[in-house]
Amino acid sequence: MRAKLTPLSALLAGIVGGALMAGCQTYDFEPVDPLAIAQTTKETVIAARKSKPDVMLLVDTSGSMTLPVNPELTVNGVRVCYLKDTQGRDYKCGEGTACDTSVCPTRWSELQGAMGPFLAESGKLVRFGLTTYPAPNTATTQTVALACAAATAGESVRLAIPTGLDSDEQLQAHATSLNAILQGIPNSGPNQPKGGTPTSGSVRFTGSLLTGDPEERDQIVLLLTDGLPNCNLENEYNGSQTECRCTLDDQCTAPLSPYYKRGCLDKNASVAAVEELKARKISTIVIGFGAETSAGDGPSVLNAMANAGGFARECKADVDCGAGDTCDLNAKRCGRAFYQAANREELAGALKNISEKLATTNPCFIGLDPSQLPSDNQLIVVYINGERTLQGPDTWTLGEGGVTFTGNACARLEASRPEAPVSVEVRAIRQL
Repeated sequence: MRAKLTPLSALLAGIVGGALMAGCQTYDFEPVDPLAIAQTTKETVIAARKSKPDVMLLVDTSGSMTLPVNPELTVNGVRVCYLKDTQGRDYKCGEGTACDTSVCPTRWSELQGAMGPFLAESGKLVRFGLTTYPAPNTATTQTVALACAAATAGESVRLAIPTGLDSDEQLQAHATSLNAILQGIPNSGPNQPKGGTPTSGSVRFTGSLLTGDPEERDQIVLLLTDGLPNCNLENEYNGSQTECRCTLDDQCTAPLSPYYKRGCLDKNASVAAVEELKARKISTIVIGFGAETSAGDGPSVLNAMANAGGFARECKADVDCGAGDTCDLNAKRCGRAFYQAANREELAGALKNISEKLATTNPCFIGLDPSQLPSDNQLIVVYINGERTLQGPDTWTLGEGGVTFTGNACARLEASRPEAPVSVEVRAIRQL
């Protein structure tokens, strides 16, 4: 195999060769400082056309989603989220009495408002599906079993992942249909969000819907919840044990209560469900929405799930993590691993951040740190699949931030796929 002469070896060979040829003659030289140089070699395997990820949205439609985002919202001196009973006493709208979302936005109406732009922006990049939990329940007579039923086959799967689609146009149309289904779930009435938060069982079921090859395309569950996981009849704790963190006020203590186990916080089983998915190379993104997920037991539970899911919030500095949070510089993770939102704007911001992470990177640009850039444009060499490629308008150019591929070279990189990747090697010399 013929060895390639790197710019560094060529430079050194020239220096040594010149010294040998001049070995029999004597010259006077002025003393000079030794030349210090550094070589950078950056190898990148590009698969630009990586198959678009499968993302199943697992959306919490429990009764608390109909609660006001800001219960104390006041407009012109009037608390718009309060109503009056027959005796003239104030009470908050919510699960029992629907809020007027035109003046008092609820968690559900705010979620609907944020999801539209997210799906419009990301629809062509992802094969989305939609599952809601608890299982839809329109029964006239409500029971605890119905209220606590985890997502299951049937009506829980509002829209399956389109395994037969892949083009931008097809997937965007599919995402538009998904958004229409979400917008069609009313804030009040028989089909409104209702019931508990059976997270562990719903996560396990949703994972069973992701059957693609994770080596070919990413498999992801995007969990969006506003409450603490509960409703697990097989919970390891019951209301008589101190380990039971009751999520329903005092309804967990009586042995005959239907919430004796169901009402206890279902943290361990929920984290275990996420870990089971991760063992199958299915990642879980966790978004908390509302007051319950930002205080009390909420952060601990969702943090554990987000860390187990393999999609924790990343950072390079504290500023990346937002107010009140810090960055672990060694792990490059925020202290709060999950995404938290209190209103539509914050939820839209979290979804946009996730959308950017799901999007593919620009295959026609290879960034170089300032310390990696050559000290002269002549001291850089680029190889594509082992073949040296000269700089030019149809190949590549060197800029302040790195190497930009253009023309046919860029088209070649854009056409790469996981099964047919393109290897790019950049070698640069910098005089120190």
